Amino acid sequence: MFGFFKKDDKKGKLPVEKEILYSPANGVVVPVSDVADPVFSQKMMGDGYAVIPSDGDIYSPANGKVLSVFPTKHAVGILLDSGLEILLHMGLDTVELNGKPFEIFVKEGQALTADTLIAKVDLAQLQEAGKDSAMVVVITNMDKVKNFSLDVTGEAAVKAEIGSVLPKE
Repeated sequence: MFGFFKKDDKKGKLPVEKEILYSPANGVVVPVSDVADPVFSQKMMGDGYAVIPSDGDIYSPANGKVLSVFPTKHAVGILLDSGLEILLHMGLDTVELNGKPFEIFVKEGQALTADTLIAKVDLAQLQEAGKDSAMVVVITNMDKVKNFSLDVTGEAAVKAEIGSVLPKE
């Protein structure tokens, strides 16, 4: 009558909830389509956003765990609880700097929250090398995304909620 003893159609799966996305740095939030690299701006890697940082402290853009830290320290793969995957790419064309401007504070398998410091980036070194400092956050498995929403653009503080992503059920 009230459905208290009804079996769940989804075989015990938890309801799919949206994942909150955070600003990984103090700075200016822009849609990924505004990033000065066609691989990101044309969403070849996935949809997302970037932050043009005002300082070099880079935090996790979501709750989850570290999938991988690239050997050149310029990027970190993150697995969210929902199974969505995020790439945090620090700067543009920074792979060729062989990790010099990056100090990484996380390791594979480590749990992450918005309070987790991922890296310190020497923004002056990026500028001296002629590199764009955009901290790019993209969802790399968009086939599993029902909806992505970037709710905040412009100035944002590190750890501020700036959007969300809803996985497909």
